[in-house]
Amino acid sequence: MTGVLFIVAAPSGAGKSSLVNALLVEDPGLALSTSYTTRRPRSGEVDGREYHFVDRATFERMLAADEFLESAEVHGNLYGTPRRQIAQMRDAGRDVVLEIDWQGARQVRRIFPEAIGIFIMPPSMAELERRLRARAKDTDAAIRRRLAAAAEEMSHWAEFDYAIINNDFEDARRDLAAVVRAGRLTSARQGARYPDLFRSQP
Repeated sequence: MTGVLFIVAAPSGAGKSSLVNALLVEDPGLALSTSYTTRRPRSGEVDGREYHFVDRATFERMLAADEFLESAEVHGNLYGTPRRQIAQMRDAGRDVVLEIDWQGARQVRRIFPEAIGIFIMPPSMAELERRLRARAKDTDAAIRRRLAAAAEEMSHWAEFDYAIINNDFEDARRDLAAVVRAGRLTSARQGARYPDLFRSQP
């Protein structure tokens, strides 16, 4: 059976990557899609793990060759989800998590309307700013740009099936795991998984 496609989006600093990484540790049935990006690696990031880091010319060649399921420009950098990787994992029965922004989520759901969208919200804009400054990965100017973009990103929460407020990390992690479990238990998927059982019912 084709794997479930989960889309997780959030404004920068809301804790999306930390929550997804925690989910992957506890759920071996999930696979994470590794996106391509033109941004520079941050300290500690490894090519092929967090992202495939490429230059803009390479990204644009891949885009022209229709190698991306979705792509978007965020904070001046290009991001794209590799089409072939997603197809291979889902065809092998793996459930796949896409960690992308709302623009990419909209593109993916046009192709796969059955994909399950999850939006991670910070508890407040003040807390979002505190987290961005605490991680000390961006300049003050970059933080101001991210905060300015966050309000626009958060305005798209209603385009997603679920909204999780990351106030307490453990609560948010459990909520995310619960959504994934529920996504695997829809009547359509259970009917496809156990056709003889469901066919026998009046």
